[in-house]
Amino acid sequence: MSIPTHLKYTKSHEWVKPEEDGTVTIGITHHAQELLGDMVFVELPQTGRKLEKKEECAVVESVKAAADVYAPIGGEAIAANPDLESEPEKINEDAYSAWLFKLKPDNASDLDDLLSAADYEKLLENEDH
Repeated sequence: MSIPTHLKYTKSHEWVKPEEDGTVTIGITHHAQELLGDMVFVELPQTGRKLEKKEECAVVESVKAAADVYAPIGGEAIAANPDLESEPEKINEDAYSAWLFKLKPDNASDLDDLLSAADYEKLLENEDH
């Protein structure tokens, strides 16, 4: 399984991509979609919604289970991926290109608290044992 090194990660299996304009793009990891199985429904945060760090803000539902998605940092939801409403299976096809939502961070330094790709890989190895 590849874990893109240019992304940041959370212990709850979200990936975070810092963008050049200061915003961040958020999705769920390959590992998360693999555990959940075939996606059938996605509920995303409303644009303009203020999110607290670790707040439940989205839901991904598969044939096996539903899982909450948490805001990795605090900020304002500025976009949601419209394609996923009609095609949630895009998450299964490529979890790292099927972003869920974009966030304008309250504090960009909060990104420093997230896991690097190497740290996320260690987390997964520990979960497997």
